[in-house]
Amino acid sequence: MASELRRRAVHASGVGFPALYLLGLVEWRTLGYLLVAGSVVAAVLEAVRLLIGLDWTVYETLTREYERDNVAGYALYMFSMTTVAWAFAPPVAVPGMLMLTIGDPVSGLLGSNEAGRAKRAGVLAAMFAVCFSLAALVLVRSVSLPTALLAAVVGGAGATVADGFTPVVRGYVLDDNLTIPPVASLGIWLVLHVAA
Repeated sequence: MASELRRRAVHASGVGFPALYLLGLVEWRTLGYLLVAGSVVAAVLEAVRLLIGLDWTVYETLTREYERDNVAGYALYMFSMTTVAWAFAPPVAVPGMLMLTIGDPVSGLLGSNEAGRAKRAGVLAAMFAVCFSLAALVLVRSVSLPTALLAAVVGGAGATVADGFTPVVRGYVLDDNLTIPPVASLGIWLVLHVAA
């Protein structure tokens, strides 16, 4: 349990990236470059870990069993946040990032699922509530309230599905660190695009 709490704390610390933008400390493009730098560091660390075999103690503590021979969740986390930062405008990307950095750790503390199985309904409901709230708070600043709420519902539902149902494709676990931001952001973008 202590290991899981450490993993979730590290996970939640990523909220610092979107917070830099939300607090006006960096411009959106600067945040994008910071995320690219973080992704490059993660890619190098993963290449060293997987190709050379260097396994630091931190990997043993912060990675799951299925990540031992695959790209670890922290790298997928950086890659997905970087992707949405460059693919979408801030009102669309930031909610997806927050759903990963806040919603996913909350969901993980409430309950986990094995790859290929769904999380319990109560955990899914909590994930949706957190994600909906985060998205609504960001979106209401840039679009009308009804549009913000609808986009928050769709984005929150996407993040909840990505978090709650972890598929296995050809033996590879499709980690929610990779899927939550793009699925949520795409859902939000679709609502805003249709409403425009």
